[in-house]
Amino acid sequence: MNETFIAGIGQIVLVVAALALCHVPLGNYLATTFTSPKHLRIERAVYRLCGVDPDAEQSWRGYLRGLLAFSALSVLSLYALQRLQEWLPLSLGHEPVAADQAWNTAVSFTTNTNWQSYGGESTMGHLVQMCGLAVQNFVSAAVGITVAIALTRGLSRRGTDRIGNFWVDLVRASLRVLLPIAAVFAIIFLIAGMPQNFADPTVVTTLAGTQQTIPGGPVASQEVIKVLGTNGGGFFNANSAHPYENPSTFTNLIEIFLVLLIPSALPRTFGKMVGDVRQGFAVVGAMSVLYFASLGLLIWAELSNPLNMEGRETRLGVIGSAFFGTTTTMTSTGAVDSFHSSYSPLGGGLLALNMLLGEISPGGVGTGLYGILIVAILAVFIAGLMVGRTPEYLGKKIGPKQIKLAAIYLLAMPTLVLLGTGIALALPEARESILNPGAHGLSEVLYAFASGANNNGSAFAGLNANTPFYNVGIGLAMLFGRFVPITAALALAGSFAQQGHTPPTSGTLPTHTPLFAGLMVGVAVLVSALTFLPVLALGPIAEALS
Repeated sequence: MNETFIAGIGQIVLVVAALALCHVPLGNYLATTFTSPKHLRIERAVYRLCGVDPDAEQSWRGYLRGLLAFSALSVLSLYALQRLQEWLPLSLGHEPVAADQAWNTAVSFTTNTNWQSYGGESTMGHLVQMCGLAVQNFVSAAVGITVAIALTRGLSRRGTDRIGNFWVDLVRASLRVLLPIAAVFAIIFLIAGMPQNFADPTVVTTLAGTQQTIPGGPVASQEVIKVLGTNGGGFFNANSAHPYENPSTFTNLIEIFLVLLIPSALPRTFGKMVGDVRQGFAVVGAMSVLYFASLGLLIWAELSNPLNMEGRETRLGVIGSAFFGTTTTMTSTGAVDSFHSSYSPLGGGLLALNMLLGEISPGGVGTGLYGILIVAILAVFIAGLMVGRTPEYLGKKIGPKQIKLAAIYLLAMPTLVLLGTGIALALPEARESILNPGAHGLSEVLYAFASGANNNGSAFAGLNANTPFYNVGIGLAMLFGRFVPITAALALAGSFAQQGHTPPTSGTLPTHTPLFAGLMVGVAVLVSALTFLPVLALGPIAEALS
């Protein structure tokens, strides 16, 4: 083993150790945050301002109505900011964003996707970046947390149609969780070399005598919530490959740590809230198996690639880039520190597969937990069919209604990905956006719609997505890929909350064991393999074999 390999593995061990240390205290803190009956003074002020009764809980339909209303307002306000940019302060002379691109971006940041068909430093002024994009980075992440907490409440409560108050959960997720962590690490990013200013771009003359534009802006504050909230939208076009967004190996590891921090702690929160921390261990175990299997395969594929430094920053290296790539595609984080299109065919295929698994290991902030819980419900259902028993999960019976809702959740994303990819490949104007012909070109389109429908936001690159077709098409994929699963998850929460509790018997399937964690892994892989193997065979697999 050479020193570079050992150093790369050491980085992975260091981040995993830090996450393990945070798992229990952060998970417990999150559970306390969303079960405490007390409201902070600043929270009460927000509730009074918004006309919200914080002590009145909602049914799943009321919870969903609040969530959809808030998201619709977010889309409209962010769209307006972009279209009015020319007349706003700190616009840096940028013109209004084109209508189709403004709509795509508004949907993108509201759905926690952060897909960007524009260059940040050449399109957005400081005000739009801060008051539009950065604000949505906070609240869209908070929305994901609220749904995970609501589903957890549904599994833990008995004989009620109440699953919490969306507005209370939203405010607590923002003010008690995301904002304090972001404030601390924004200072760390500042110390590490990220800029935080309102400077106009500066033109300098280089040693070679050429002109170069040095951009500035409030980068550190946006970068920290970009990764903490599993958002991914970069202040600059090069995203986390840009030295202002990711100056060193140290910041690279901190960014990976922040991406994984809350998703890896939420299974502990789940275990605490349902009254059995072993359930959380089973969930995090299944997540870990999928994550480390993908990471190991990606490192092997890229170290075997003789052109493995193509599209990568030398300050980060092959293993550091693979670590970042696996992390961002296994979560709903569109951040990239390397050019995914430059990975080996198998490596690029693995990055796409990470998203096509449903981003459940550990997934996005909140979305990963409720996604893996849907997989757990399906795993219990399949196991129940095998032994001829009515399936139960945490004392809740899984009947026709529950399995239909789980099916809607699981089928929404594949439908959007495959339908979007098929339409794009059938239209001549959409095919013109493909840079590379053949199998690699198919991978570009597949990756784009997988990224949109899974609310990831990363790009395979090579595809010119700033066209009316892709701005509208991927925008629709992001919109339905976000809110159809959320609707199914909240409906499940409501149906479980209304049930009583079925005591376990000798025939009840234990759902806290390594065996059940393995069953969850098998179901997740099997569902994805059966759905996407044909298109993966035509894309990255065919390219690898050519």
